[in-house]
Amino acid sequence: MLTAKELEDKGRQALAWVDERFPLSVLYKTHVSEYYAPKNFNFWYLFGSMALLVLVIQIVTGIFLVMHYKPDASLNAAGVPVAFASVEYIMREVPGGRFIRYMHSTGASMFFIVVYLHMFRGLLYGSYRKPRELVWLFGMAIFLCLMGEAFFGYLLPWGQMSGWGAQVIVNLFAAIPVIGPDLSVFIRGDFVVSDATLNRFFAFHVIAIPLVLLGLVTAHLIALHEVGSNNPDGVEIKERKDEQGIPLDGIPFHPYHVVKDVLGAVVLLIVFSIIVFFMPEGGGYFLEYNNFMPYDQLKTPPHIAPVWYFTPYYSMLRATTSSFLPFLWLLVALIVGLTWRGCSCVWIRRACLLVVAGAYWGFFGLTLFGFTKPPFDLAIAGIHLGLGLDAKFWGVVMMGGSVMLFALLPWLDRSPVRSIRYKGVLYKAILAVFVICFLILGYYGTQPPSPVGNVVSQICTILYLAYFGLMPWYSKLDKCKPVPERLTWK
Repeated sequence: MLTAKELEDKGRQALAWVDERFPLSVLYKTHVSEYYAPKNFNFWYLFGSMALLVLVIQIVTGIFLVMHYKPDASLNAAGVPVAFASVEYIMREVPGGRFIRYMHSTGASMFFIVVYLHMFRGLLYGSYRKPRELVWLFGMAIFLCLMGEAFFGYLLPWGQMSGWGAQVIVNLFAAIPVIGPDLSVFIRGDFVVSDATLNRFFAFHVIAIPLVLLGLVTAHLIALHEVGSNNPDGVEIKERKDEQGIPLDGIPFHPYHVVKDVLGAVVLLIVFSIIVFFMPEGGGYFLEYNNFMPYDQLKTPPHIAPVWYFTPYYSMLRATTSSFLPFLWLLVALIVGLTWRGCSCVWIRRACLLVVAGAYWGFFGLTLFGFTKPPFDLAIAGIHLGLGLDAKFWGVVMMGGSVMLFALLPWLDRSPVRSIRYKGVLYKAILAVFVICFLILGYYGTQPPSPVGNVVSQICTILYLAYFGLMPWYSKLDKCKPVPERLTWK
């Protein structure tokens, strides 16, 4: 038997052997034990580590599900699609399979809850501001990958809502001029959602996107540790260091913030376990009731809607009608003008000029072809030719563009301070309206279409766009408080 001292010596020798061949100790010191984070982190800063924990849960449960799942849309001897039957087999026959499947489905919703709160913290404390632009862009790329991962995985159970939801979403790509119809066929691998579609989505969900996602998460963390973490005061702790080069307002990430993250993980796992064991369907929001029936191409569900985390953008898609487009173009013209005046970024100002040039082509482009219609008819025809023909196309642009707008925040926010603690009432009120509109859009995205819901969604869509488009203007007008030189905490 080796003594405790001998075991410790053996461990040191093993670690030295590894360090000679791989910088394990250096990585640990750089990113954990000697990475100095601000002292005044609050609970909003727990959601980053929570997202990493949920990602691990999704990967582990996904591996076990793939062991028993078969991506095959053909019918078995009982007349049930093999893919649907394999999910039922996991739920009923595989030991612990029901909990693994529910952990994976609940984990998808939990992932988006945590990520949305993580992004909201960035809006609160200006985590996208210089020098963290690249950290924010990597985060937005992660968010887009998560949306793609969720969409491709949604089809795999081969239920009614899965099949018809995929059919509706893929058909949206057909609205893209020229390449749209061929692109939608390429994505499906067929003219309808079929076995080819299932296999393609399975490959993307299990292999392609997870590899990209892991790479982006790694890049996100490396970029974060290179520039340092933001804090609720928005004060750069690297600007004030002691003789040893240690930030005066910083503490080692381990063990101080690790303890907080462990506490947050425990709370998350408690909530997660309650949902998995007692309400895994989430009232029909995490798992729709129609998805417990196999996909039938001849039987359309009465109401087709995406999962809850896509519904705000789905509401914007439905709200973009022909009658709504003039108001939308008027708002875009206002935003472009104010952005061009209020933004100092050269490439954003050039993009504004391109939008103006596109609008000019929309109104007057047909004159190049010698049409002699009355001026009003000519203008309307030019709009349809130059700006995309119909409202469906602009609905797709609205749905995708509303997500991409978050990536522009580092260049749209012209406020002299980062944190909402020192911003004025104007910004706080506009941010509150933005959050309320986002929640309303999410609600109406789960409901069947209605005249009232359509009008409310259109109003909320305009306010959603105005939050981003008018930011260079109202962020300058906002009356801010002076920012302290050092961090404040209790």
